[in-house]
Amino acid sequence: MLRDVRAELTKTLHRTAIWWLVAIACLLELTFTYLIPYAGLSGLADGPTSDRGLASMLPARFIGNSLGGMPIFVGSLALIIGVLVIGTEYASQTWKTVLAQGSSRLSVYGAKLGVASLCALILTAGLLAVSATASAVVAGLKDQPMHWPAATDLLTGFGAGWLILTMWAALGIVMAVAMRSLALPIGLGLVWMLVVQNLLEAIAAPLIAGIAEAQKWLPGPNAGSLAFALGANPASPGVAGLVGSGRAALMVAAYLAAFAVAGGILLSRRDITE
Repeated sequence: MLRDVRAELTKTLHRTAIWWLVAIACLLELTFTYLIPYAGLSGLADGPTSDRGLASMLPARFIGNSLGGMPIFVGSLALIIGVLVIGTEYASQTWKTVLAQGSSRLSVYGAKLGVASLCALILTAGLLAVSATASAVVAGLKDQPMHWPAATDLLTGFGAGWLILTMWAALGIVMAVAMRSLALPIGLGLVWMLVVQNLLEAIAAPLIAGIAEAQKWLPGPNAGSLAFALGANPASPGVAGLVGSGRAALMVAAYLAAFAVAGGILLSRRDITE
């Protein structure tokens, strides 16, 4: 399997689209969490996040700021990464070539899942680095003391972010395997994350008690609850304390395991050439 991991690393890390997605996620983090609120604080802008206040941009809050986009926007980019890692084999019809090298389907699948997890780790680290740097710059510009979170809080936040993004990447992988496609799972995944989740939260849940209760069992609201528990701004889309942090972490981990297992079962049992 080590050979498969090296092969997948070479392919994935040389794929420009992956790095574009990481860059876009970091740019979104910088723009909506720091640049626009700072401009609003300085009286230069008036937007949906321009009134967040100085305290929300200081180093003490940078971990929560890093996690705020993961339930929806950054999570959707992680889903695309997951689709790209495995869906490209269907789009370019290279499965036979990959398997002709002597590796089993599950060995290749495990390598792809591991590489997707590594991409989620890189994305999490990038967001934390951007948020920490931006918060330090804001503190310096506003002559504020730099009170950084404890190392344990940083490790907890990093682990939670990695868990959330790996879950979304695993969802992208299982969708790509189920649909034997590249474009369709990306399109449907984005519709679910950017449209359906928001409609359920904003419109359906307040009106129907059953849907409000069902929200507590879905991956997005649990990711949002975990981010909320670690300091993410509740004004961020998808961030809300619907369940406790312990339950949220367990649910996200359970979804990650379920997506990973489901993708492996589908890939091992179905015709990859259809």
